[in-house]
This record gives sequence, structure tokens and C-alpha cells, in this order.
Amino acid sequence: MTDSANLRIVSLLPSATEIIDCLGLTNALVGRSHECDYPPSVKDLPVCTEARLNSHKPSSEINGDVQTLMQKALSIYKIKTEVLEQLQPTHIITQDQCDVCAVNLPEVERAIAKLTNSHPQIISLQPDLLNEVWDDIKRVAGILGVDSQPTLDRLQSRINNILDKVKDLDRKPTVVAIEWTEPLMVGANWIPELIDIAGGKSLLSVKGKHSPYISWDSLAETDPDVIVIMPCGFDLERTEQESKVLTQHPKWGSLKAVQNGKVFIVDGNAYFNRPGPRLVDSAEILAEIFYPQLFDFGHQGKSWKLFL
Repeated sequence: MTDSANLRIVSLLPSATEIIDCLGLTNALVGRSHECDYPPSVKDLPVCTEARLNSHKPSSEINGDVQTLMQKALSIYKIKTEVLEQLQPTHIITQDQCDVCAVNLPEVERAIAKLTNSHPQIISLQPDLLNEVWDDIKRVAGILGVDSQPTLDRLQSRINNILDKVKDLDRKPTVVAIEWTEPLMVGANWIPELIDIAGGKSLLSVKGKHSPYISWDSLAETDPDVIVIMPCGFDLERTEQESKVLTQHPKWGSLKAVQNGKVFIVDGNAYFNRPGPRLVDSAEILAEIFYPQLFDFGHQGKSWKLFL
């Protein structure tokens, strides 16, 4: 058990920063990644990472840059070792789940090996399913010396609130969650679980597996009732911009969801892409989208809206 009064935590992962916050340890954070932006107070913390690619490029070009870096065995992110040296953290939280999402574990281990003034403990997260996200919250809390059960109980209570209202519905919509627009990729890992919790039937992806690329033929053949667009790392405004490329494809107009006005965009960066406590908010967003007559959590217009 760690003395929480002496903690100096560096989070290299937005979801980890949110886990630290939900555990009541925000004041123990001394550094963050360049992508950590919630809660807003963390934006004042020293930044310990930077990206090797330009995220302002179109989706197709970003995908190409990512593939190039991966083929060269280069990390997409760099760690500012000199900043870590100054901060002297007791703990560094990173991940080993997705090399595209954030700094990976080997990169952190190489950086720590260069430190002379501190010997921080690495906490690495690798969730693929919702229960693994909750296990991560419990594990982080245990290492840092706080009780996670009240937090986990609150999160589960909110999930149960949704489940209770959708469990007896006769017909549930089929749903495809698009995680990248060019090339097409559908959301997997915990995304199918969120869709199921919210009362939908997830198609074209398998829970707990990495997000797969799909063809337009597959999307057209599946022809879901609802399409939710949630590109990784993009906010609502950027998602709307990047989604316009979908409308230019000849198969777009023939999709049932398009014809019925059931295509939605969401803030994937803040919610769906981050395996932390706000995945519950993500389930609430989907519940509002699928069943507006049953749910109103106040997310519409802020975290999601109808596309076109």
C-alpha cells in the first residue's frame, strides 16, 4: 500500500488521467501526456509527450503516416525525458493496449532507464473489455492506496439504470460503429458491449478484439438500422468534418440508416475511445441515440448529434 500523501503521478494516457481523477487523486498528478485534457484542470500540468505525426491531416493521410511509422518500428509518440527528470514522479501510468493510441510500455521503459533522479513505478493498462477497465481502476487504486469500490459502485449503478429500461424491449436496432472513415474501420474492444448495454445489436465487430478494417461491400450487405461515427481521437466538430468523405461513396445513399436519418456522430475522443470511467457516459450517449423517448442524460448537442 502506498502513502497517497507522497504520490507524484505522471499519466501518459488520457483514460488513466480520468481514472486518477475519479479516484480523487487529481492533486497528486504532476505531469500528463499531450492528449490529456480531462478534467480541465490537468491542462495546466507539464506535458511529457509529443506526437511524431500531424493529426490535422485528413483521415486517409493520418492512416498512411501511422502505417509508415509502424513499418519503421518507430513509436508514434515521443517522451520528453528531460521533463520526467524534473518532475521526479513516484508512479508513471501508461498502456500496452494500442501503439496508435498513446505511448507504449517499451517506450516508457526506455525513457525511465535514462532517469537519474527518480525510479518511478510503472503501471501499465491493457484493457480490451469493460470488466478489464473496471479491474484497471481497482488495480490502480490498490497500488496508489485508495479505495475504488465507491467509484465502481457508482459506475455500475448508472449502467444498471440503462439495462433496467432496455431489457424488455421487443426490437433492438442493429448498429455499426465506425471508428475511422478512410479507410473504413469499425469499433471493437469495449464498443460492442456499450452498444449492447444501450439496447442495440452490434454488427461487424467482436467485443474484446481489436477494431477491424471493413469494406464498403460489407457495410452495404450488413445494412444496419443505425450508424454511429466515432473516429479515434476526434472531437464532435472534427468528426463531422471527417465524416463528409463517407457521403461521397456511391453506396452511402443506399444504406438504410442514411435513408431513415439514423446516422449519428459522437465525440469519440472524449468518450468512446478512452477506456476509463467515461465509458459509462458513452453508454448513456448511445442510449439517448437509440431510445430518445426513454433517455435524456443531457448529452445531445454536446457529445453527439444527428449527421446531415
